[in-house]
Amino acid sequence: MSGRQSLRLAQTIALRLLGVAVILAIISFLTFALMYLAPGDLVKNLLGNRPSTPEAVAAIRAQYHLDDPFIVQYWEWLRGVLHGDLGASIRMQQPVSQVLADRSSVTIILIVLSFVIAVVSSIPLGILSATRRGSGLDRFASAVTLTGLSAPSFALAIVGIYLFAMLLPIFPAYGGGSGLWDQLYHLILPSIVLAAGIGAILMRMTRAAVIRELDGDAITFARARGLPQRVVQRIALRGALIPIVTSAGLILTFIIGGTIIVETVFALPGIGQLLEESVLFKDLPVVQALTLLVAAAIGIVTVIVDLSYLVFDPRVRARELNR
Repeated sequence: MSGRQSLRLAQTIALRLLGVAVILAIISFLTFALMYLAPGDLVKNLLGNRPSTPEAVAAIRAQYHLDDPFIVQYWEWLRGVLHGDLGASIRMQQPVSQVLADRSSVTIILIVLSFVIAVVSSIPLGILSATRRGSGLDRFASAVTLTGLSAPSFALAIVGIYLFAMLLPIFPAYGGGSGLWDQLYHLILPSIVLAAGIGAILMRMTRAAVIRELDGDAITFARARGLPQRVVQRIALRGALIPIVTSAGLILTFIIGGTIIVETVFALPGIGQLLEESVLFKDLPVVQALTLLVAAAIGIVTVIVDLSYLVFDPRVRARELNR
């Protein structure tokens, strides 16, 4: 790669990251505004049903700057974030960074397991369905994916708990386990449930992409030349690679957002359950940090998917790096 192309690549990455930063700023402002306007009183949440004096209430409101104007509260929070300070959790009285570190391991493992299960099961099934259109395998795969697409995650979670935790006690019904292997064992069923709906989307997109390539002029010409079926399929898969990679990146963003529902149903001590608890308590520093974390993860995945076009498609690489 020449120096000019390297500079162009660096500019492309910088522009993508700048776009992510702008989106994060907008999301942070909207989230802060929604939490500020949400019903509920933080003082009552902290004091509970205990009798309190006006002095105690005034001290809490002063400690958390609840009487400051909205824009002042947002600016103070934003200034802290820009200096690497996410604040302290109001509910748990711990630094937000420590709270996230304690809860993130479960969510990361759940996301990775779900993504691996979805990719390993859906992409080969989509390729087989495309190469054997109209067969019994294709109809069976279509029926399975239709179920995964139509059923919401919480319904699949409830069915999974009933079938594989109560009727057939193979997996635990709830909890995150203790220790690495026990934690993996507790996360297998939630990962399968989370991968079911997402994998159905990936399977359908893979099937459509491969069928489009198989019906294209390049494959028709390859068959006319008498190339073996194995070589023809390899050419089709190479052409369908970009839509498949795009679909895989898309379902990864869905998985990141879908962990909240699955963690709630399975009572997993991850960031999804933490977000739900923090919203109910109006723990603004934690809600802000979690929202930005999820948005940043989705934005970075999107940037990686965009940059993958430069790797897999020479036409895109030539257009982006040589203009």
